[in-house]
Amino acid sequence: MLHRPVHSTTLIAKRSELSSSIIPRSQTRTMASNPARYKLVFFSPLPNLADIKTAVFATGAGTYPNYSECCFTTPGVGQFRPGDSANPTIGAKGQLEEVGEARCEMVCNGREITEKAVAALKKAHPYEEPAYEVYKLEDF
Repeated sequence: MLHRPVHSTTLIAKRSELSSSIIPRSQTRTMASNPARYKLVFFSPLPNLADIKTAVFATGAGTYPNYSECCFTTPGVGQFRPGDSANPTIGAKGQLEEVGEARCEMVCNGREITEKAVAALKKAHPYEEPAYEVYKLEDF
């Protein structure tokens, strides 16, 4: 027997009916009550890391319900070659440079805090073009 595909909105409605009958409404999260969450990842020379984190944390980044200034940091080596029109903080134009750096990642609650955190990062970072990434997080 052939079955016709179920339209996705019908499937979503059935899933929500099922989950609401299993999970108490007080334990479910809604988009309206919780802002979107993002992860900010940036790379910094080790001597500048504390100042950058202070600036980014001041925006409200790295906050969980009962904790603040939360992040995870790992050491590494960054590599770059400044171009002719660059104004490098470290190294010289045209020369390959390797620098001890830290990768720092933290959660940002809401787009506004994320945008403020990125602006603070750019302002506090010593590099002409700081390396950073922003990821939108999903709850499962």
